[in-house]
Amino acid sequence: MKRSRTAIRVLIPWLLTLAAAVWTAAPSQAAAIPLNSKAAVLMDYQTGRVLYAHNEHEPLPPASVTKVMTLLLALEAVRDGKASLDDLVVASEYAASMGGTQIWLEPGERMPLRDLLYAIAVGSANDAAVAVAEHLGGTEQAFVEMMNAKAQALGMRNTRFANPSGLPPQTVGKQGPHVMSAYDIALMSRYAVSLPGFLEYTSTWGPVVMRQGTLEKPVLWNYNRMLRSYSGMDGIKTGMTSEAGYCLAATAARDGLRLIAVALGAPTAAARDEDIRRLLDFGFSQLKAEIVAKKGDVLAEVDVIKGREKRLALVAGADLAVSMPRDSESRPETEIVFERRPVAPIEEGEVLAQLVARLDGEEVGRVPLMAERGVARAPLFLLVGRYFLEITRLF
Repeated sequence: MKRSRTAIRVLIPWLLTLAAAVWTAAPSQAAAIPLNSKAAVLMDYQTGRVLYAHNEHEPLPPASVTKVMTLLLALEAVRDGKASLDDLVVASEYAASMGGTQIWLEPGERMPLRDLLYAIAVGSANDAAVAVAEHLGGTEQAFVEMMNAKAQALGMRNTRFANPSGLPPQTVGKQGPHVMSAYDIALMSRYAVSLPGFLEYTSTWGPVVMRQGTLEKPVLWNYNRMLRSYSGMDGIKTGMTSEAGYCLAATAARDGLRLIAVALGAPTAAARDEDIRRLLDFGFSQLKAEIVAKKGDVLAEVDVIKGREKRLALVAGADLAVSMPRDSESRPETEIVFERRPVAPIEEGEVLAQLVARLDGEEVGRVPLMAERGVARAPLFLLVGRYFLEITRLF
């Protein structure tokens, strides 16, 4: 009897651990999705949770999906003040020599960074990608080192970049390998989507007219046909070479829920698009989004210490939606965590706190709470008057 009780005590924790593991993996294994691609991933944008995966960690050639990293680094540089969208980028002879899809840059030609980013995102222009890389990194090789460093920082363990365009390395005289895994692309895409302006570029269908006002003005249309055929899709990037097959990193949002899907190595563009459609359909059928906050909503009021005004409204700095299983009856709980005391002076838009959302006790998202208006410091006579007013109220 004693031995049986001991066995039960050992067995119960093991069963609980197994049940938890099964629950965690359930969305990935809930259905067998027929896929044509060599590797694929479906990820919840908000949490980063993988909902479905197939050969997700296998390093494969990504073709022009590579350009997501090129765009990402360019938009980071703009965000951080290291570059401007109005910068005039000078095309080198090497950049102008790139084959494949291009906008036919001429050596010495100057073009605004903004236009080149559209050329990369919409027209998948290899010459534009190299010109941007040289502009930001000084040399293409220095930029490639930036790409690989960023990949490591994002946790992309099965990625190695050899160039900023995604052309097979041997065709541009570079050392390989040039590979990414489907999971790594999902990680990269999740971060890229969070950058200001990224979806503006990737959601553009066209026409994008280059060199307006000249005789040489190629008109670009997005290679991602699903932008016009799949509800809610606003990115991200296609890719195709004979070595890589047909590839696509995609994102779509519906009713506050955003998903990321990646397919690598499909035999045809139609097969690739069908894989992405099946993945996204599965994700939207499994998850829903609970809207916790909308940008600009007043979510709290605070007493301002030493302020000319006594009260200040705090507004959400961004939208916040919590993703959860469609059959879940749980509701997100919220908590306001202050980053600093509300002591005047306070500038309009200054972040004073964070709204933290939790689901079943686990943090699932947060947004900054910002001052709705500026509050100046009160003059001394006003503070003294308030003090005596409070004293008289006590008697």
